[in-house]
This record gives sequence, structure tokens and C-alpha cells, in this order.
Amino acid sequence: MAAVKSQPTRIVIVGGGYVGMYTALGLQSKLRSGEASVTVVDPQPHMTYQPFLPEAAAGSIEPRHVVAPLRKVLKRCHVVTGRATKIEHASKTVTVETADGHIETLEYDVLVSALGSVARTLPIPGLAERGIGVKTIGEAIYIRNHVLSRLDQASSTDDPELRKRLLSFVVIGGGYAGIETLAELEDMSRYAMRYYSNLEPEDMNWVLVEATGRIMPEVSAKMGVYTVQQLEKRGITVFLDTRVKSLEGGHVVLDDGTEFDSDTVIWTAGVKANPVLRNTDLPLDERGRVRCTAKLQVEGLPGVWSAGDCSAVPDLSRTEEDPNATCSPSAQHAVRQAKQLVKNIVAVQRGKEPQDYVHKYAGSVAGLGLYKGVADVYGIKLKGFVAWFMHRSYHVSRMPTFNRKFRVVVDWTLALVSGREIVALGQINNPKAEFDYATKS
Repeated sequence: MAAVKSQPTRIVIVGGGYVGMYTALGLQSKLRSGEASVTVVDPQPHMTYQPFLPEAAAGSIEPRHVVAPLRKVLKRCHVVTGRATKIEHASKTVTVETADGHIETLEYDVLVSALGSVARTLPIPGLAERGIGVKTIGEAIYIRNHVLSRLDQASSTDDPELRKRLLSFVVIGGGYAGIETLAELEDMSRYAMRYYSNLEPEDMNWVLVEATGRIMPEVSAKMGVYTVQQLEKRGITVFLDTRVKSLEGGHVVLDDGTEFDSDTVIWTAGVKANPVLRNTDLPLDERGRVRCTAKLQVEGLPGVWSAGDCSAVPDLSRTEEDPNATCSPSAQHAVRQAKQLVKNIVAVQRGKEPQDYVHKYAGSVAGLGLYKGVADVYGIKLKGFVAWFMHRSYHVSRMPTFNRKFRVVVDWTLALVSGREIVALGQINNPKAEFDYATKS
């Protein structure tokens, strides 16, 4: 009697961000043909490299070059464009609402939870109506068009109060995303001002609001102070130990009594694990993250793995100072965890033992606009052009595929030669407006 050929292991990866895409990319290169099938589920057909969103918003990088199309990159994987709404490990199924609205159930032998994070919001009056985040390429494009359109409107009005409101820009949250977004947009706006004869850079009011006593906690306190000083030299107002009480009607009220009007509110005050995890039978911690071992396996569930922002992975580099320390939600950890995850899944698939994820924090780099930056790497602190160059070099090295790396470098080169693009394509926010006007005329 002929032997029955075993079916390939069904691996389902829920989430197509850093962890999801890099894990799928690694598995498709390491698994033998017929050894396993890999399915990736994500609401978007692309992976967004989020550290480049501030530069995309400021026009230094073409927005399309910040994303990697999943189907093009994951040629040996099956990509499902849809939102996972439920995970039942008891039945080893993932429920997916696809792009066309129908419900599909995927069965798996091995599951990777790579759902990532969403913006962490607070019950501040007016935030839902006025705020905009910086986690997607759509948000980056919108913010760019919005900021530039405020300059156009301010240049066209004779109302001083309206002009003041239009030229007031607020960023809430002093982490990396907030600082880099603020610095890049202010730099872009300052550059654009040279083309408005009736506006001056001093007319703009850029404001940063941070609830704690320092910005960018990943860098040393000294570098944080230096960054604040550099922002203030550019005329940016920085509020530390300050919270936003209300944003209703675009009227910003801070808890120190400061009040002003603004037409632009950018929210970057932290992230939280994807709320879809609440609709699963996976073990979660008090912050809604999946409980994992240092081997990136979900506690108590063989065949289930997790990494990235949605996961509580022990940080073995800090266990001496804090036995309960977990890895921070950063791109640095996500990319490195994905590499270890690939090795561990392949090892278990072939009857070997998985290894612990250990990564000692090497440091951080941040861009503060064109030719400006800060870096704190292995205890070495750098500022200005060198830090800015390190920031760009590091992130382009982490960008997936040579194609995307090349396109980003070309964008930078063209911007170096010809300057920033300052065109506001606000029409894409309401593309039918002109056609609707024509039909009613």
C-alpha cells in the first residue's frame, strides 16, 4: 500500500505589519516546498514602515515608497485582505471579514498573532472630532495636505483671528512619533513660507503638549533636554507636565490654564494593543497584550506564537533590574522579534527546540527635520547632521526589499537637489467635490 502523503502545516499569520510581513517573508524563504502553507491576514494590502511616516507627511519621501505591497513581497504566501474579528484557538480557527464584506473562516495548525497596536486615546472632549493620528499612510497624506492648505487659507484671509487659528498647530504626545512629526512638519511649513509674500514663519504657532516631565524617554534625559532646546530655538512652544482638558470646537484648553484656538490637532500620545485581541481565547495581560514566553510562544498554547506591539514578551536584557520587564512597543523590537520568530517556528516544525529572544537595547535615533537629529547609541550621544544621517541610514536599512530602499534613497536625493514639494493635494480628501459641482451647475 502506498504511503499517505502528509498535508503541509497550515500557518496563519494575523496581521501584516512589521512582525506579520517579516515573519511571512522569512518563512517563505526558509520553509521547503510542501512543508507548510503560509496565509497572511490584514485589512490593508500593504505593510507600512511607520518610522518614515513623518518624512512622508513632510514631503521628503513619496508616500507610496513607505509601504510594501504584501502580494508582491510575499510571492509564496496567500494574502487575505480582510480584518480578523475573532480567534478561537479551541477550534483553531480565525474569523475574517474580507474587503467585500463576507465572513470567512480560516483553519490553522500554527497561529502567529501579529495584530500590532492602535492609537491609545483618552476621553478628552473634542478629541474624536478634531484629532488625527500618525499610524497609517492615509493619515500622513491627510496631515500633509491639511497643514499646507492651512497656509493657503491663512494667506487668503484678512481676518487676523482666523489667520491665527489657521496657523496654530498642536501635537499631543512627546514620544518619537510626536517629536519627529512635529519637527518634520514645522520644517516643511517654514520652507513653504518663502512662497507666501504676506506670511512670515513667526506667524506660525507650533505647540507640543506632553503629559510627563520629559520627551522621548528612550534617549537620555540630557538628550531630551537638548531636543526641547532645539525645538524652542525654532519658535516651537513645548508644554511638559501638562495635559489637555478639552479640544471642543478647536478650542484647546490645557490644565495649566493656557487656552488658544487651533485648526490642527495631531495625536501621538501612545499606543495600545489591538482591541481585536479581546475577542479571542488567547491569554492577555492587564494591558490587553498576549502573554508570551521569551521564546515568543503564547503561554500554555502550543503552536501559537506572538510578537510585536500586541505581545507581552519578557525583556531578558532587563530582568536583573526588573524581573517582570517586557519589551517596549517599538519597531526595533518588532523587526528583531520577527527574525527570531521565523527561526523558532522552523525549528519546532523540524523537531528542534526554539530559542529565547534576547536583544539588548542598542540606542535610539530621531530626525528633527532636514539635516537635524539626535542619536543615543551604545551610550554615545550625537547631534545635528551626523545624528540625522544615522537616523536615515538606520531606517532605510530596515526598510523591506531593495526596491523600496532604492526608491526612498532616490526620493531623498531628488529632495536634496530640488528642495521640498509644497503642493497641497487636498482634493483627494473629497475627490467627488468637483464632479458634484459640475453636475449641479
